[in-house]
Amino acid sequence: MGRPTNRRTGGRAGRVAARRSTVSVETATYISRQIPYSGVLNEEALELIEHNADTVLEEIGIDFRDAPDALALWRDAGADVDGERVRFPRGLCRSLIQTTAPAEFTQHARNPARTTIIGGDRTVLAPAYGSPFVRDLDQGRRYATIEDFKNFVKLTYMSPSLHHSGGTVCEPVDLPVNKRHFDMIYSHIKYSDKPFMGSVTHPERAQDTVEMARIVFGEDFVDQNTVITSLINANSPMTFDATMLGAAKVYAESNQATVISPFILAGAMSPVTVAGTLIQLLAEAMAGMAYTQLVRPGVPVVFGTFASSISMQSGAPTFGTPEPALVLYGAAELARRLKVPFRSGGGLCASKIPDAQAAYESSNTLQAAAMAGVNFMLHTAGWLEGGLVMSYEKFMMDVDQANMIAILLGGIDLSENGLAMDALREVGPGAHFLGASHTQANFAQAFYRSTIADNNSFEQWLEDGSLDASQRANLLWKEKLASYEPPPLDDAVDEALLAFMAQRKSSFRDQNY
Repeated sequence: MGRPTNRRTGGRAGRVAARRSTVSVETATYISRQIPYSGVLNEEALELIEHNADTVLEEIGIDFRDAPDALALWRDAGADVDGERVRFPRGLCRSLIQTTAPAEFTQHARNPARTTIIGGDRTVLAPAYGSPFVRDLDQGRRYATIEDFKNFVKLTYMSPSLHHSGGTVCEPVDLPVNKRHFDMIYSHIKYSDKPFMGSVTHPERAQDTVEMARIVFGEDFVDQNTVITSLINANSPMTFDATMLGAAKVYAESNQATVISPFILAGAMSPVTVAGTLIQLLAEAMAGMAYTQLVRPGVPVVFGTFASSISMQSGAPTFGTPEPALVLYGAAELARRLKVPFRSGGGLCASKIPDAQAAYESSNTLQAAAMAGVNFMLHTAGWLEGGLVMSYEKFMMDVDQANMIAILLGGIDLSENGLAMDALREVGPGAHFLGASHTQANFAQAFYRSTIADNNSFEQWLEDGSLDASQRANLLWKEKLASYEPPPLDDAVDEALLAFMAQRKSSFRDQNY
C-alpha cells in the first residue's frame, strides 16, 4: 500500500511550535517516588522463581505462532526451534535483556514540557485501555464512539494526576475496525499534548502509528528517540501470536517502546497458585522482552503484567483480591532484578457501576500497584466491569485517587517547615493549632482535598442536593469538558496528518469485523 511522500512535512515546525507553547493545564510529568518499595518475597524465593522460569523457557518453551521472522531470529540466537515452539538455553533471555534493554527511558511528548521518563523511582499514570462500552449516569451502558474517545482524551489531558494520554481509552465501534486506529491516534495528537500509546491490532496499524508520529516529530527524531509506548500482550499461556509479534517488531525496528504483558486470569490461563503464576508470567515476559532486543538491541521495553484471578464457581474474572496483589508485588521485585521498567494495572474492578464494590476493588489494586513500585500504571482511571466498560463517573473518581497516590509516594516532608517545631513551641500543651502561625502559613496546602468526597455536615449535604459520589462525579466530568481548551498544534502538522489519514483510508476498503 502506498505511503504519502510528505510524511515529514511539519515535523520540525511542530517541534519548534511545541517548544514555544506553554503547558495550559498544570501537571507533573511523573511521580518521583520518595518512599521504600513494598515486597513479599525474600532473596531465596526470588531466585527460586527465576530458576523455575528459566526451566519453563528451557524445557517447555514458548510458542511464536505464524511468525517465521521471529523464529529465524531465535534460531540465529541459539534457541532450539521446533516448529513454532521455541526453547531457550538457560539464561539466554535474561542475558539479552540485561545486556541491552535500558533500565529507564524518556518518552517524548509533542509538547516537550509533557515529556516523561518511564523507569527508575518514577511512576507514570495512564487511563484505562480497551473497553468496547462506555457508561455514564445519563445514558447508561452503550457502545463507545469516537466522540467518547475524544472526550476521554480531553479529560485525561485536563487531569494533572494523569501523566500519559494512554492508548485505546475506549473502542470507537462507530468506525470501521480496520481504520479506526487513524482517528484514535489523531485524537491523542490533536486533543492532548501528553505522550500516547500506539495501535497494536495489526502490524500495518502499528506502522501507521509510526508514520503519524514521524509527521509530528520528524523522521530522524523518531528514529533516535522514543515517542510511542505500546502494549503487547502475550496470549497466555506461553504463546505469542502473529498480531502481537508483528506490532512489536514494527515498534522495535523504529526504536519505539513496547510493554510486554502476559495477560493472565489465574486458574484459567495460569496455575491457581501465586508462585506458579509468577513463574509463568516471568517466563512469558522475558521471552517477549528478549525478542525486542533481537529485533533492535537497546530498544526500550517494559516488563508488563496483567494478572487477576477467576471465580472458581463461575469462571468470571475477579479483582481487588489478595492473590493478584501478591502476584503484582512479586512481579515488581522480579522486574527490578531484571533492571527494566515495570507496568501493571491500576483501578481494576468487576463492578458494573461506580459503586462501593468498584471503590474498594479499585482502591485495593491502585494502592498495591503504587506500593509495589509500578513505573507505568495502565488502567489508572475509568475501568469498570472487568475492563468491558469505560465509565465517565468512575474516571473522575479514579482521578481523585490518583491525586492521592502522588502524595502518598511523595513521602514525608522532613524540611524545617515539615518538622513544625516552631508550631509545637508556639502552641505548647493543652492548646490547639488552628490559630498558630505555622497553621496559618500552611493551611491552604495542608492535607489533600478530594475532588469527589463530601465532608460537609449532614445538613449542608441535604442543602446541596443529597448527591452521592457518582452524581458529584457526573457533574464534574461535564464541567471539565465544558471548559476544555485544546493545546496548540501546528497547522502544517495538522494538515499533514489529515492528508496522510485520507490517503491511507482511501487505499483500502472498510472492514467491520
